[in-house]
Amino acid sequence: MSEQNETMERIRRAQAGCDEAKTELIENNSPLIKSVIRRYRNKGVDYEDLYQLGCIGFLKAIRNFSEEFGVKFSTYAVPMIAGEVKRFLRDDGYIKVSRSVKSLASKISYFVEAYRREHDDSPDMETVAKEFGIEPQEAVFVLDSAKFPVSLYDKADDEHSQSLMEKIADKETVEDSLDKIILKDAIADLDEREKKIIILRYYRDKTQSEVARVLGVSQVQISRLESKILDKIKRAIS
Repeated sequence: MSEQNETMERIRRAQAGCDEAKTELIENNSPLIKSVIRRYRNKGVDYEDLYQLGCIGFLKAIRNFSEEFGVKFSTYAVPMIAGEVKRFLRDDGYIKVSRSVKSLASKISYFVEAYRREHDDSPDMETVAKEFGIEPQEAVFVLDSAKFPVSLYDKADDEHSQSLMEKIADKETVEDSLDKIILKDAIADLDEREKKIIILRYYRDKTQSEVARVLGVSQVQISRLESKILDKIKRAIS
């Protein structure tokens, strides 16, 4: 049995509740987890705590992974691990928000409120992003990072009110946005074709079949190329 088949067999057992399979997966992928959390050292969190956070993200990856995603498990696990660490750092205040981010968050908040008064509806993130010349996921990240009064999670009046995240018709979750930000940090050294594939897949939300039509190749080729590119990105952020 190949290594990938063995990994999938363990994932199936782990998803069925086998703790032994979960332990084996963590032990076998410990170098991967360590390579991801290394970039978050010197943030005021002990290395062992970072590793535990990485393991939590890894376990979430095990729980949610499906072969239908069309990528290797390790490729899928990297942003899940990093996202868990980033959420902890953000929520516990270890990441310092720059003045420029705070300023932009303030401007976006005012724009959202003005838009709502004028249109009697909240703008979606694509509208916000277009107004400020940024990507939709960056708008989500800026608002959430700065934690302004008009933040993604604040309630307007009481516990029964909707948060801004619930009101804004954004197609992506915060986890999706964080994953894309991680990818964006690592694509600078890719060649033009590789960049195009990643941008179309992860920034334009195109399916592999749609990307294949754009590039004039088969969906199978795009699947293979994407796996190789994401492996390259994984090595770049380690």
